[in-house]
Amino acid sequence: MAHIVILGAGTGGMPAAYEMKAAVGKKHEVTVINEKKDFQFVPSNPWVAVGWRERKDISIPIEKYLNKRKINFINQRVDKIDASNSKLELDNGESVDYDYLIIATGPRLAFEEVEGSGPEGFTESICVTDHAEVAWAKYQKLLENPGPIVIGAMPFASCFGPAYEFAFIVDADLRKRKIRDKFPMTYVTSEPYIGHLGLGGVGDSKSMLESELRNHHINWITNAKTTKVEKGKMFTDELNAAGETIKQHEIDFDFAMMLPAFKGVDAVVAVPDLCNPRGFVIVDELHRNPIYKNIYSAGVCIAIPPVEVTPVPTGTPKTGYMIESMVTAIVHNIADELADKTPSTTATWNAICLADMGDTGAAFVAIPQIPPRNVAWFKKGKWVHLAKIAFEKYFIRKMKKGTSEPLYEKYILKLLGIEKLE
Repeated sequence: MAHIVILGAGTGGMPAAYEMKAAVGKKHEVTVINEKKDFQFVPSNPWVAVGWRERKDISIPIEKYLNKRKINFINQRVDKIDASNSKLELDNGESVDYDYLIIATGPRLAFEEVEGSGPEGFTESICVTDHAEVAWAKYQKLLENPGPIVIGAMPFASCFGPAYEFAFIVDADLRKRKIRDKFPMTYVTSEPYIGHLGLGGVGDSKSMLESELRNHHINWITNAKTTKVEKGKMFTDELNAAGETIKQHEIDFDFAMMLPAFKGVDAVVAVPDLCNPRGFVIVDELHRNPIYKNIYSAGVCIAIPPVEVTPVPTGTPKTGYMIESMVTAIVHNIADELADKTPSTTATWNAICLADMGDTGAAFVAIPQIPPRNVAWFKKGKWVHLAKIAFEKYFIRKMKKGTSEPLYEKYILKLLGIEKLE
């Protein structure tokens, strides 16, 4: 009997557990290890930060639902990965042996790269629910004492969609309260242009998002190399295409939410030859590490080169559909190895995304995610806002059910009228 361990229980790790168990059944053991006891639906965090959702609405207890599918759960932090001996050391002093390891930890939030940033500094985050709840508390204080708002992304950020979402969600919330006129807003981003998204743009994303920001009275600064944050003030160098500073901004704010750069989590980074310089797991086309053949990885924690060189460094996002494809490939490849077959399944790095904008939304399809593309499609409409609300409920319901079916393909592709992304 083989022991397959999944490190992480987020939007990659939980589906990986269900799909892996469905593939190997009773013949092999599947264990999930996660520091937190609850699964959190991260795409809903922008709503938590304005009080539209509470933690209970977007989280479920991991152990309860994994155990229903005969999947083990260990609620501990992994402090060390002994990859040479296929062993994990936990923070409680115990160890876990594995035959195969799937790393799906997500990233470490590298607030330290910009002085004064992060919830322990002077900016908020919506990357995890804990941070979103802190942002909601700060937002309520802002409502009592109106002032300028800054939203955006730091250098080396790679997931820009939530920043756009949050800017428009805050705008929509303030308009609903009929107090939008009291809050100047600025979008500050490391992207070379609005709508770049870490993807080199998708379809008409540049013109469409510029138009939306303009129509919602949100100013913007692109090619923004934010260098320091103090209480109520953000210091940003605006660069030109050659990477030269053309203007230095000191931006006043009473509330700021800036997405940080991502890096690999400490235990993963510490494994020799496993990661790139920023701590992301190096994988081949099978999503297997070239050095440690029994370690696979999926999601935000894997190494993907940037789409293009930009004046301020930006990373490439790993969207939900893309992560789902990675997980499926890994499951098939491990199942093949267990059956003494040669693994051969590769992931399809295509992107589909539903981005909420408060009372409307934007959807995009990029096939493949990294250009040049066969399909680049970007549309806006109230239906996207409604679809994302419905998908949130659908995804959480399926996590409770323990489904091993491809959720993004089953729901969003059907919604968009697409049978399959090729």
